[in-house]
Amino acid sequence: MLYLVSTPIGNLDDLSIRQAKTLIDSDIILAEDTRSAKILLDAIKKRYTLHATRYTKLISYYKEVEFEKLPEVIEYLKQEKIVSLISESGTPLISDPGYLLVKTCIKEKIPFTVIPGPSAITSSLAISGFNPSQFMFLGFFPKKETQLIQLINQLCKIKQIFPEIVFIFYESPQRINKTLQCFKSLKWNPDIAICREMTKKFEEVVRGKAESLLKRNYKGELTVVVR
Repeated sequence: MLYLVSTPIGNLDDLSIRQAKTLIDSDIILAEDTRSAKILLDAIKKRYTLHATRYTKLISYYKEVEFEKLPEVIEYLKQEKIVSLISESGTPLISDPGYLLVKTCIKEKIPFTVIPGPSAITSSLAISGFNPSQFMFLGFFPKKETQLIQLINQLCKIKQIFPEIVFIFYESPQRINKTLQCFKSLKWNPDIAICREMTKKFEEVVRGKAESLLKRNYKGELTVVVR
């Protein structure tokens, strides 16, 4: 059985008992980063006083090796091992590896389920202060300026058709000012909320137009909401 297990996006207190029990009881955990996965497992044992009933094997499972590791993982599942997939934070598959595995499980009729939990998408949508009734998630924005401008122009056209829609995407501190500059240079001048380090000690939400947001320096993990 395959479990797609959500994990906290920052604050470990957001981990549910079901998530903790699933991970502790897994034969195998597929993790983007095995080091942080081990830290998470150790924290689970201390906080929830849960004791593993079996030895849990950690397997490094990131985007570049997903195809390579697929046969091995499928074989474990066919042996009826309990396999859990976790990303670095949040819900697996969302801008993270796992889709190829899920698609193969469906093809091979291998059962899988989701252990729901935190997501930067829904958290940023709620904390942005924008109307959450309609939204579109865009993953990571393009790195090339030409592709970036093209995408923003397309979003502007979508906004004309669906006036209430908001857009959500991930961005790095190194590229956020370049993205804001592209918004500023185009005719569309939307309201923007930059959500930084959500659920963590230095959580911050900065709202405004691109021009005013360009005057700041940004650190940490960023989720951007555009209205």
